[in-house]
Parts: sequence; structure tokens; C-alpha cells
Amino acid sequence: MELKLLTTADVTPPLSVIAVSKLAGASLIVESTLTSASPPVLVLPNGLKLRGTNVILRYLGRTTTTIPSLYQGDAFEIGQIDEWLDYAPIFSSGSEYEGACKYVDGYLLQRTFLVGHSLSIADMAVWSYLAGAGKRWESLMKSKKYQNLVRWYNMISSEHAAVLDEITATYTKKKDLGKSISTKTKESEQHNNKQIVNGNVNESGKAASRPEVDLPYAEMGKVCLRFAPEPSGYLHIGHSKAALMNQYFAQRYNGKVIVRFDDTNPSKESSEFVDNLLIDIKTLGINYEKVTYTSDYFPQLMEMAEKLMREGKAYIDDTPREQMQKERMDGIDSKCRNNNLDENIKLWKEMIAGSERGLQCCLRGKLDMQDPNKSLRDPVYYRCNPMPHHRIGSKYKIYPTYDFACPFVDSIEGITHALRSSEYHDRNAQYYRIQEDMGLRKVHIYEFSRLNMVYTLLSKRKLLWFVQNGKVDGWDDARFPTVQGIVRRGLQIEALIQFILEQGASKNLNLMEWDKLWNINKKIIDPVCPRHTAVVEEGRVLLTLLDGPEHPFVRIIPKHKKYEGAGEKATTFTKKIWIEQTDAKSISANEEITLMDWGNAIIKDIKKGLDGTVTELTGVLHLQGSVKTTKLKLTWLPEINELVPLTLVEFGYLITKKKVEEDEDFVDVVNAETKKEIAAVGDSNMRNLKLGDILQLERKGYFRCDAPFVRPSKPIVLYAIPDGRQTATK
Repeated sequence: MELKLLTTADVTPPLSVIAVSKLAGASLIVESTLTSASPPVLVLPNGLKLRGTNVILRYLGRTTTTIPSLYQGDAFEIGQIDEWLDYAPIFSSGSEYEGACKYVDGYLLQRTFLVGHSLSIADMAVWSYLAGAGKRWESLMKSKKYQNLVRWYNMISSEHAAVLDEITATYTKKKDLGKSISTKTKESEQHNNKQIVNGNVNESGKAASRPEVDLPYAEMGKVCLRFAPEPSGYLHIGHSKAALMNQYFAQRYNGKVIVRFDDTNPSKESSEFVDNLLIDIKTLGINYEKVTYTSDYFPQLMEMAEKLMREGKAYIDDTPREQMQKERMDGIDSKCRNNNLDENIKLWKEMIAGSERGLQCCLRGKLDMQDPNKSLRDPVYYRCNPMPHHRIGSKYKIYPTYDFACPFVDSIEGITHALRSSEYHDRNAQYYRIQEDMGLRKVHIYEFSRLNMVYTLLSKRKLLWFVQNGKVDGWDDARFPTVQGIVRRGLQIEALIQFILEQGASKNLNLMEWDKLWNINKKIIDPVCPRHTAVVEEGRVLLTLLDGPEHPFVRIIPKHKKYEGAGEKATTFTKKIWIEQTDAKSISANEEITLMDWGNAIIKDIKKGLDGTVTELTGVLHLQGSVKTTKLKLTWLPEINELVPLTLVEFGYLITKKKVEEDEDFVDVVNAETKKEIAAVGDSNMRNLKLGDILQLERKGYFRCDAPFVRPSKPIVLYAIPDGRQTATK
């Protein structure tokens, strides 16, 4: 059987697929023809295609005749194999690598294979990740730290040496297992980088390799998912994970994504939020089939509510809210639970009319008031709300709850898998029960962990407090964790996508550091962003070079010494130049320094004021001097009228605590000082900066242009971009 494996050119082919295909006796041709971020594709002899590492492994395991045990066994053993396939990618995570080794080492204490008593694709998946870990795994083997794991690894390697030795020789270096032997030239690496011409990203960057995750019960070409934000705020980094996970699975299974606005609470929602959510979804690069609204289904939802009342599966309740909450906690039936249909319909009509009597009522599902899972204790399905809706005005006075509307619309719209963060785990049973009572097709729920960031609030209610109380300038404020906020801060979307997809669909709750995200961002912008020079305005010092040029002259030099695409800039050389006060204070008399992009100079005289600040410097050029011998390499600007005024803006976290607990009032930990503005002057080339341009100020860091040059009296505003080392900033 001849098979073809399609992979991306910049990622090593999945060793597990190659190994299992060899063990299965299949003839496999590997072609690097896919675009970045695409999962591997197996092309069968009849032209049919399978996508994703684990999907391919299962196919190979089922069809092999050489080693029947690869994907066989009873239902429990097959389930175990699937669990190990999902677990194996943890070995590709640097921070969790040793923990995974420790876990599997303990698991293998009294076992020969991971599942049952023979080799399976579970063994080959884990073996391949270890083989691909390079020197890290090699050093652990030598350390004798995980003897059971090493025993198991060596057993597989020796028993199938003919196949596995060939694979490691072909796809890995002998001295560094798992590292591709192909090397990229600097030219090709530069070509693959995300390019920023004049500060703007205009080409897709190289996607980082990441572990693949399977979607249970998924059928190729039939997967339909939905991203369903509530239009009560802007999209933030937590929502981004949900959106990108939906797109990931849709692409993996050749399916589709529907964007649905869950607009069931007119008190919080607005068209402004809808419009900006669509902007944010576009920014993330989400490809969706169509946009729908829960409000499109209001008539059908009302019909379903009436149907459930007639079937005795729902009732109208006028119990006061606080008492109702207490009764639910205590498992006490409402006094209205056994009202007859006529009474329920009568009160339902009062709710529809929005009458005074109707406003006292709500519709509840009749589920199970004694269930240990309290979400099943007769949840609320409908409430009155006289507020006009942002789309349909005052047509309705009643609105369905999320708990009621979501399972209905998911099923009606043909959603196959509903992705939800694991914080809703206890409500999954409610979701399935409501669909069952409605008599609708079951939708599979797939959980992933919510993305939480240090020193960050992601509750839209809490973020709204900052907006309404003037603590930030709006939802796109650079201190906000919204997509528009972090992009305004200088984050490249490719960095956000890479950061989120590297985590995969893990169900582990983690508090993530911003530094990791900003470090990824730095690796994208540093190779290509143009370099400029700025000098802080306060206390800047004039250095007179006694033998400097009598008449200013200009040289054209590259904006980035290693990347021609950044363009060129004009640098003026003058007899008098500006340097910063902090630099001036660090210079000693007769010290030789290096003036960046010019050469060496010797400082002959230093004048200071009574307070110790440097007021004037005098020196001579020493261009024949070696830059290797100087301690100080200083940035400078010429004394010319063409310098441009700058405002450099640095930001801090909005709160002073890494994690705010549920019972804490976040207002108590609001940071009083979160924004710092520094006046500076910049080189004349910065007049050409455009809004959104990314640049590096030499010796200061990375910045994004938030307000370009308009006139000399109006400073250019540059937002500081964290580089992954600054723990004090977001």
C-alpha cells in the first residue's frame, strides 16, 4: 500500500506517523507541500485524505496486518490508547517535559507497555516525542533519573531497531536526536520571518510547531463549530483562545465555524460591541461561514418554552430572586413547581406583555431539585426585561437565558461540537438535559481551560468598571487585555496565535505570564523592525566635538543592519551633538567612548551644576579607536532643527495582585499609577512614521507609533512594547 504524507516545509514531519507506517509495512512518501500552520495530511491510494497526526495514527493502527495490536483491544484498552495519544504532546512543552517524564516513569514501574501487553500506537506516540527531544532526552537517559522510562524506550528502540534506526538517521542528527538535519541559511531564515516594512507587518511569519489535539466524535468534512460571544464588551485575550480553538478544529477536520452573537441581555449589549467584535474576529484571522444572532431565534425559543410548559417540563415561578436562590441551594421545591398548565400559560402571557405581574415572574425548567449538581435544580429559562434590544427594539419584554437558548440554537444551527471553557464543566449535564427535554439532536461539548493571565482581569463587568470610572481611555486602551488593546500596545497577531495554539486544548487551569507572550512577540519584530534614535528631553547634554565637522554632512545608513527590507535613514553628523543626562553622568574625564554609528571620541572636559547634573561636555573624535575597548556605547542626536518631539509612553498593570480571588473586591487592588509619559526628541527620519508602525529605539527598546508626526508642536506618541524581560509591565 503506497501512501503520501503531506507536511509543512518548516516543520519536521511527525516521527510517530513515519515510525508507525514503517512498522505497518506501508510505503510512505513524504512531501513538504503544505502551508504553515496546517496539520499533516495522509493521502490514501484512492485519493481520500485524513488530517491530523492522531487521526493518521489510528488509521495506520487499524489497517496494519504486520502488528495487529497497534490499535486493537477491548473498549477500555482502545480508550487508554486514545488517552495516551492526547497526553503525548505534553512532551513538546518545555515547562512540563520533566513532569511528564516523571509521570510516565512511575506508570511503567510494573508495566512493559503503556497499554495492555503489546506494542501500540500509544507507545510509538510517546517514543517519538522523546526521540524528537534531542539532547534534553539524551542527557536524561545518561542521568539514570527515570530508569523505567529509559528501559521502556530502549526496549522499543532495540526490538524495532531496523526501522527506528533508519528513521532517526534520516530525520534526526545522531548527536542530537530529534533535531532536523536540514539547516536554514540566514537568507532563508530572514525570508521566513514576518516582515515589517517601515514598521508594518505585511507577510505571514513562520508558524511554530505545536502538538495536535483530536476532537472526539469528529467526522472529516462534517464538523460545525460556533464562536458565540456576548456583545457586551470587546474581544479580550481569553475570548481569543476560544475563537482560535474553534478555527483550529474547523481547519483540522475540513469543517466550518459560525459566529453567533449571544444577544439575550439587552441591559448590557449594544451595536457598538457587535461592530467591534467583528473587527476583532477579523483581526484574529478567523474564517467563518456566516454571522447569526440568538435573537434571530426568539420566536422559535418562545414556542419551545410553551411546548415544555405543556409537557410539564417547565413552569412559571414568582418566587423572589433571593429566596429562589436559597431554595435552589437547599434543594427545596418552589411553591409554584406544581402549578397547572392554565396558571402557567396565564402568567406566561403576563410576562410577554411585560405587565407589573409579569415582571414578578420567570420561567424555570422542571428538572431535579434534589440533584447534587445544583445547575440541574430547576434553572431559569426566561426573564422579563423591559429594556429595548439593540437589534429588534422593544418588540419583546422577555428574554431567554444563556442556559436555555444555547443548547437550542446549537442544535438547530447544526453545531456538532460546542467548545466551552472548563469553568462551565458542572453545567454540561444541564446543557445535555435541556437538549433532551427539548427533543433535539445532541451536540457534543468539548472543554478547554480558560486562559488566565497574571495581574489581569478578564471579566467584562470589571473591565467596564475601568472604562466607566475613567481609569482607562476606552476598550482599546493599551493597558487593557482586549485584542484592540494589546494590538495597540504593539503585539503582533501572529504572536498571539502562536502563544494560544502552543497551549493547545489543555484542560489544566494555568495562570500564564505576559512575559512569555511578549517574548514571542519580540522574536517576530526584532529581526525586521527599523532602528531609530531618541534622547530624553529632560537634562539632555550638549557634547561639543572640538575637531568635529565644521559643516554638517549626511550619510545614508540602513535602518536595520541585518535586514535590508527595513529601508534606509539619513543621519546628520555635526560638531555639537545631544546625549542623555544619564549617559553624561556615567562618563569620566579623558574617557574614550563610542558614539554609535559614528566611531570613538575622547571626553576632555565635563562641566556640572551645583546639584551634580552635567551641563556641558567637550571632547575630540578618535575614529581610529577600537569600539571593542570602550565601556560606553552611547546613542546621540545632532544639534539640528529637524529633530522631532516625542512622547514615550510606558504602561504598568491595572492591578497590583497576580491573581484576584473570587471573594476579593478587585477595586482594592487597582493600581494608582499605570501610565508614565517621558518627553524626548527623535531623529528626523521619524517624521515618516505611520500609525501602527513598529520600531526599535536604540538602547531603549521596542515601540509602536500611536500618533504619527503632524506638526513640530505636536509630539509623536510612541507606546513602549514589553520584550518579555520587563516584569513590571504587562
